[in-house]
Parts: sequence; C-alpha cells; structure tokens
Amino acid sequence: MCVKEVLVQNHVGLHARPATFFIQRANEFKSTIWVEVNDRRVNAKSLLGVLSLGVMGGTKIRVIAGGADEEEAVDALVGLVESGFAE
Repeated sequence: MCVKEVLVQNHVGLHARPATFFIQRANEFKSTIWVEVNDRRVNAKSLLGVLSLGVMGGTKIRVIAGGADEEEAVDALVGLVESGFAE
C-alpha cells in the first residue's frame, strides 16, 4: 500500500475538468486507487466519486494505491495535482 498527501494547487479544486484528467490518469494503472479527504474515501477511477468529495483549492487530499504499480500510480497522480492540472 502506497499513500501520499498532496495539496490541491488549482483554485477551483477537483471540479469536472480536473477531476476528469485525474480519473483518466488513474485508469492508466492496474492498482486499486482511492482519494481520501478527511474521513471520506472514494474510488479514484470514478468521476462521480471524486466529484462527490467537493475538493476545493487549498485542500489536502490523500492518494492511496494498492497493487503491482501502486508507487508509480500515486506518484503520477500526486504530480498531476501538484501541477495544478495546467490551469
């Protein structure tokens, strides 16, 4: 299991467009991946799940993965969030 915490950089958070980029990237990996905010954990490969978290800019999230490519998956998703989704 690989876990990393990251601060959402873009101002609007994980709204529709960034969330779509996030889940598309997550779906490139075989590992099971979750996003966690406070005590809520959702499947990182589910658009509705990610949107339901209501993540705004400046929020810390945890990216959690388990599987063959877990470290690569977490690093890629953390990098995407840190980039601000190129917004």
